Amino acid sequence: MSAAPCEVWFYHLERTGLDQALPELLDKTLARGWRALVRATGPERLEHLDGWLWSYRDDSFLPHGLAGEPNAARQPVLLTTEAQGNPNQADALFLIDGAEPGAFEGYARCLVLFDGKDEEQLALARRQWSALKAQGAALSYWKQGAQGGWEKQA
Repeated sequence: MSAAPCEVWFYHLERTGLDQALPELLDKTLARGWRALVRATGPERLEHLDGWLWSYRDDSFLPHGLAGEPNAARQPVLLTTEAQGNPNQADALFLIDGAEPGAFEGYARCLVLFDGKDEEQLALARRQWSALKAQGAALSYWKQGAQGGWEKQA
């Protein structure tokens, strides 16, 4: 019996930035009992997130680590720039800053987060959507609502 195909959800950030949206979505992922792999395009973003996820709220933190560190495979949230692989056996793949998805095997969901105020990120997200749609991927599009929550648009 084959596993269900990976669902790809696009998150259009308009009302908050990545620093606010990503921890919220990672919290929800961990609450499901899932692991997460966050793929960025540059080490400076990972360095920022490594500190931010420990301190983004006074009453909470997100347990995480960086790929390449000891025990990386045991991390519930792993931060990486590697374009391939799933070292922590994550259920959810988060793509930020225009990171490419690579292969979806092993993931239940891929979340593409992009800044709707950045024309370059918007154009890349549109290209990714079109390419994945042409491949027959199961796609959803989520936009931030007036109250700050997520509303499914497609």
